[in-house]
Amino acid sequence: MPGKISIMGGLDKDGNPENIQRLDIKAGEVLAVVGPTGSGKTQLISDIEQYADGETLTGRSILINDLPVHQYPQHRDFRYLIAEVSQNMNFVIDMSIEDFLFMHTQVRAIENPQKTITEVLNITNELSGEPVSPTDNLTRLSGGQSRALMVADVVVISNAPVVLIDEIENAGIDRLKALEILSGKGKIVLVVSHDPLLMLMAQQRVVMKNGGMDKLYQTSPEEKEVLEDLMKVQKKITYLRDDLRKGKRIKNSQYIIRNG
Repeated sequence: MPGKISIMGGLDKDGNPENIQRLDIKAGEVLAVVGPTGSGKTQLISDIEQYADGETLTGRSILINDLPVHQYPQHRDFRYLIAEVSQNMNFVIDMSIEDFLFMHTQVRAIENPQKTITEVLNITNELSGEPVSPTDNLTRLSGGQSRALMVADVVVISNAPVVLIDEIENAGIDRLKALEILSGKGKIVLVVSHDPLLMLMAQQRVVMKNGGMDKLYQTSPEEKEVLEDLMKVQKKITYLRDDLRKGKRIKNSQYIIRNG
């Protein structure tokens, strides 16, 4: 697993040098990619996916442990540098979860497939609001179950060193727990999101503007305090949503969020 990847700056849409000329992301870290629609978030991710070496529209280059990708000793082990999970992805193959996971472990030449499958299922059920079983058919999973299974598969089976989480705030999974699990496994995590919770959970965030990396911020102690407050609010919202889903009536003020 690479210790870090580096994005070497290129040019923005007007042909001007990017303000950020080098961006390092270490294993176990989360980088939030933020900016309005059309600001260049997708192109930044594309440059990483393509192992850019100055040949793309932006002129950026990607380094692994300070080396161009083709010079990195284990670069052939990475069929893909990035594994992606987004809210628009779904399974289309008609088979059970267990059969799919077993097939994936065989492709990856994993020695103890049954143990691996159990671990994937445990993480899936940790992230999903609705539990899944090994015999469930992939095509019948809900959106949240599908995304939870994808994240778990990436964590346990995939060897991609970089994981892209693309706008999963509405994907029906515990997105905060997903980030914790991914970063805890030593993955380099890139989050494209409009969710302030996900932005502030990242160690750093790059602000895209006019196709270029415009600003880079480390999450400050003050922002971490804001994150703690937001997480308290999110917890109340989660409890409220779960109770409403279970058909409960809301009759008291336990969910009211008061100032101060």
